[in-house]
Amino acid sequence: MDRDLCIGAATCVAIASKTFVLDSEAKAVILNTLEQDADNIIIDAAKGCPVAAIIIENDKGQRIFPA
Repeated sequence: MDRDLCIGAATCVAIASKTFVLDSEAKAVILNTLEQDADNIIIDAAKGCPVAAIIIENDKGQRIFPA
């Protein structure tokens, strides 16, 4: 999550509410819980971000999204 890019559109929260929440500054943050959304839902949330503030990497540190 790139907080500098985040504009607080909350698309990620709408798509993946078990993973993302807006903080007191209206910036998206990743929840640190065991009950996160499925990987495909998180990727959909990243794709829905209007400013591409969500960066997804695989276990090897390779960027999956944005490409």
